[in-house]
Amino acid sequence: MSVFLEWSDDLSVGIEEIDAQHRELVGLVNKVYDGIQAGDHVQVNQVLMDLIAYTRTHFAVEESLMRLLHYPAYEAHKAFHEALVDRVMDIKARVELEQAEVGEDLMELLKDWLTQHILHEDKSYVPFFVSAGAKPKLVTQSILSRLRIR
Repeated sequence: MSVFLEWSDDLSVGIEEIDAQHRELVGLVNKVYDGIQAGDHVQVNQVLMDLIAYTRTHFAVEESLMRLLHYPAYEAHKAFHEALVDRVMDIKARVELEQAEVGEDLMELLKDWLTQHILHEDKSYVPFFVSAGAKPKLVTQSILSRLRIR
């Protein structure tokens, strides 16, 4: 697989489950890039569907934690999530209708969407999560890691 977006410690929020899910999202972005590089419109469309599905699952996990821990900025963070999914859904629809060029613009949007959301929005909830009792490391393998989209 080609590497368009590389995972780095800078993207780590320090909570193992969330980091594992973010790594999976990075992998899916790289699979979209592979499809673009191969000129495989069908692969790009399928991986975009996988990316949207996994993103929704990831956001549901984050939002559940926020509700359980009574995160004060829950509504604002949820609104960011909804806006991000809407943007990707819009691009996917335009790609399906061949109204959008599949290429550099799409990849830059995905890269910016993922990295900026992690670096700014997600990292902002970590101190609250940890102070509310969230553990950085999990003892057991996560359910999402066993349900990875391939």
